[in-house]
Amino acid sequence: MVRTRSQQKDEAITAAPPFTGGTPPSSPQTLPGLTDVWQTSRDVYNFYPKQISVSWLKNGQEVSPDIAPTVEFANADTPRSGEKISCMVEHSSLEQPLVTDWVPCMSESKKLMIVGAFGLILGLVFFLAGVIYTRMCSRGETSSASFPLLPWLSFSLEASLMSVHHSVSDDDEEEEVGGAQRAELRLAISEDEEEAGPFSDLTALVMRYRHGYRRCCVLLCVGGVIVFTAAFLLAYGIFSGRYHCSQAEQGHEQQLGGAKPPSEGGAGLYLGELRLMMRKLLQDEDIHNTVSRVSRAAHPPGSLEGTALASEILQRFRELQMDHTWTESLYATLQFPDRFQRSSLSLVDSAGRVSEEIPLNPSDYCPYSATGNATGGVVYANYGRPEDFKWLKREDVSVAGCVVVMRVGGGVSFAEKVWLAEKNGASGALIYPDPADVPQDPRRLGLNTHTAVSEHVHLGSGDPFTPGFPSFNHTQFPPIQSSGLPLIPALPITATVAAKLLSQLAGLSCPRPWQGRLPYVRCVVGPEFSNGRRVQMSVQNVMKPILLNNIFSSLEGRVEPDQYIILGAQRDSLGPGAVKSGVGTAILLELARTFSAMVKKGFSPRRSLLFVSWDAGDFGNVGATEWLEGYLSMLHLKAVAYFSLDQAVMGDEVLSAYTSPLLVDLLDAAIRQVEHPKHAGQSIYSQAERDGGSWRIMKPLYLNSGAFSFTAFAGVPAMELRFTEERAYPFVNTPLDSVSRLQEVLGGRLGVTGRSLGELVGEMVLRLAHDHILPLRITSYAQTVLQFSAQLNKHSAELQSRGLSPQWVFSARGDYSRAAETLQRAIDYSDLHEPTITRFYNTRIMKVEYYFLSQYVSAVETPFRHVIHGRGNHTLSALTEHLGLLTSDPGRFDESSFRRQLALFTWTLQGAANALNGDVWSIHNMHRFTH
Repeated sequence: MVRTRSQQKDEAITAAPPFTGGTPPSSPQTLPGLTDVWQTSRDVYNFYPKQISVSWLKNGQEVSPDIAPTVEFANADTPRSGEKISCMVEHSSLEQPLVTDWVPCMSESKKLMIVGAFGLILGLVFFLAGVIYTRMCSRGETSSASFPLLPWLSFSLEASLMSVHHSVSDDDEEEEVGGAQRAELRLAISEDEEEAGPFSDLTALVMRYRHGYRRCCVLLCVGGVIVFTAAFLLAYGIFSGRYHCSQAEQGHEQQLGGAKPPSEGGAGLYLGELRLMMRKLLQDEDIHNTVSRVSRAAHPPGSLEGTALASEILQRFRELQMDHTWTESLYATLQFPDRFQRSSLSLVDSAGRVSEEIPLNPSDYCPYSATGNATGGVVYANYGRPEDFKWLKREDVSVAGCVVVMRVGGGVSFAEKVWLAEKNGASGALIYPDPADVPQDPRRLGLNTHTAVSEHVHLGSGDPFTPGFPSFNHTQFPPIQSSGLPLIPALPITATVAAKLLSQLAGLSCPRPWQGRLPYVRCVVGPEFSNGRRVQMSVQNVMKPILLNNIFSSLEGRVEPDQYIILGAQRDSLGPGAVKSGVGTAILLELARTFSAMVKKGFSPRRSLLFVSWDAGDFGNVGATEWLEGYLSMLHLKAVAYFSLDQAVMGDEVLSAYTSPLLVDLLDAAIRQVEHPKHAGQSIYSQAERDGGSWRIMKPLYLNSGAFSFTAFAGVPAMELRFTEERAYPFVNTPLDSVSRLQEVLGGRLGVTGRSLGELVGEMVLRLAHDHILPLRITSYAQTVLQFSAQLNKHSAELQSRGLSPQWVFSARGDYSRAAETLQRAIDYSDLHEPTITRFYNTRIMKVEYYFLSQYVSAVETPFRHVIHGRGNHTLSALTEHLGLLTSDPGRFDESSFRRQLALFTWTLQGAANALNGDVWSIHNMHRFTH
């Protein structure tokens, strides 16, 4: 069915864009040429095939609406007299395009004026009739012929007067019993009057007893008021309904597929209406207040401040009166600095005697570092990336037995830096913030040179002593150490300490891109000191079992309650954590409050919404990962998507989305709806296009992301969103991460920016909770594999000369592409309002991410089993890297290892294709196997 409608509102004009599905439309767009008091929308639903074109015409010419969700226009832009706005729909079921004209609706004020005037006139008519009749009665002119309205009114008045008569008679009888003399009032009815009927009775009564005219007047007045009130309510009821002033509503509704508007999943509310409701309910002030509360002091897991904060958040959830609110507690092994022995850093002479102690801040440490001592020369390794260590090896600079100094950043986490240093033979690792990467001018909101940046160094997530399984049974199951724990000590140091060490190095000059901005430092890589000294480092940390508390609150879905849309944020922080934990917690609570209020106002989500506050995020998302491990066997059947709110606001200029490819289309639609927090009147999409393209927003998931474990470990589509500045926020993971500094970076717009990001997440959650079919791009991984296939094809001849054929990968990729396209085509041509069909397709869509978890590696030894986003030899990235050795270093190419990698990846891809095909009889693998 195609419908156009327009409603007058006190806000900017929006119009829903062409919708390509069988559910109510979304994505309102601005229609140029309408003022800020008009809102025009178009609804297209219940049709197939899916392909449809909906556009706006102005005086017969197609217009291209801007994408901004709210744009104010001057009054001069109001449609002028003679201008015609129309909606044109083109679909294969129509012989010719359907064009419906837009007609402005009557404003609420005009409706009320008409209603009031209608009721007032009607009431006055009856009131005047009563007055005239009363005066005629007083003059004796009471015949029905002389007063035409009398027969119309006489029945009700006669009944009232007769009631008065009987009441008076009864009173007289009672008074006579008391001895008082009273004259009884009776009606004397002659034979003529009897024949005259009830009208003559009424006339005779009024004529003979003129003193009753006052009662008659009162009754007439009361009757007039009642009639007026009834007329007003009747007219208001008629005018106050949904008023669709469009010729499509008045004359013709064209059926495309012949179904009625959907009502499930929203209690009759369309997606556009839910969007407007959400925008009105989201508040800036609550976000700012929550960030201030969360970041008032350090609140690590297990501390008094951390426990108090957990209790407050639990209470906040309970006050929202959600459907379910609960906590899940578990013990996990965390690492903290030793209270009795402090970590140290010193310079020693050739004999091993300490010649200089270098002061360190006792609270600066890397959680899960190996403990112990390391002594040796110093090698500068830039960011500690794989290419940096390759350059050192190529230049014959050995890091074996040395302490490696590396810079913060470079797209590499602390854990990856330490792991690569260990892999190359280093005895220890020191990591510092360079002024070239982390601004260090306090006069311009920079980090001072005496502050270090801390981060955990476990190459993984969750409790490192229960890898791959939940840590709720430590007492029954002996701990197993994760292979991601480093074997060498690691320390964070300040820029001042790094300058002291690097300024004394001698050796090969480093390449120009490696040069930082440390003062008085000539960039050389070492490993020797100019004065013959060496570095000695000592790390003294202790492991402790800590009780963690994850806090949950949910709104239950009305149609598919066993499917969850999960939103989560880290709650703990080793420092104040305004960015690290405050912003995410604030947006989480604000979205929970908003959706809870929407449910009370009529929103009825199809699927359940789950809001979670995670514990121990600073130690590698321990709380979230342990929960995933506990529910791993069923999450791929229950979890639709996960949205991480960690570190969501570090600026207000550039949006980054670290996401699974399945959620790309969902994000693309959402950024077209939300206004940019810094550029009023522009959507995030339009601003990104001006800055070089919206594709720059999409980025792959990374190891320390709060969303990484959900996709790489559990096979759930996940996304982490973040607003940043071109100039990096320097205070994250430091004791200076306070709300005052964050507000200064944002120019006082913390609440506005947080609200924009909350609205962006809310847009995607609304779609997932509202649409009949989950809006996930199931064909996205086919393109990823196609790019790898192109690389394989370049080396096809050389691979075949080694007895390796890439044909199996090509075949598996083709099977997956066909299966995904077939499933998408089946969805497009199905009746999406049949519950059984939607359930069947949604179940298959939800499993797509899970299909890419390799079934051929151990979840304990290789927890991140996803062949695209995971880590290990089974992944596409490892296969691509190994393939590159054919040209870069043929001597290191291991044919046997590559054959195994290729087989693991091909089997996983073929398994995903078979699963997407559905039933086994739908799978047609016509391969002929030969020995």
